[in-house]
Amino acid sequence: MAKRKQRRRRREPPPTSEYRDPGGNVLVLREQLSPGSIRKLAERPSSAAASFDDAWARREEQLFERLAVRWEIAGLPIDDQRLLLGRYRMATADERRWVRKTITEHVERFLPELS
Repeated sequence: MAKRKQRRRRREPPPTSEYRDPGGNVLVLREQLSPGSIRKLAERPSSAAASFDDAWARREEQLFERLAVRWEIAGLPIDDQRLLLGRYRMATADERRWVRKTITEHVERFLPELS
């Protein structure tokens, strides 16, 4: 007996917001997260050896990883999750500062339970 192909329901992409930096680069962030993602972001570091700075840096990276949909830099869009995270890790201090500030404002506006 042949297997039937399962039809997958196409999910609507989550609503997003675009933020433009002074250089014209565009960061696109999700406005919603799943309950599981929100729960994961609220967890404390599992290691007692994790310093405050380690925990803060990890949470910052997790927020970026879960919220960033696309980042257009110098007209080149990056929308692959691995590439986005890699680019974030290589960002200059000014870029990271702008992304951090943007994500903080975005979370306060759309995801206050994470503030």
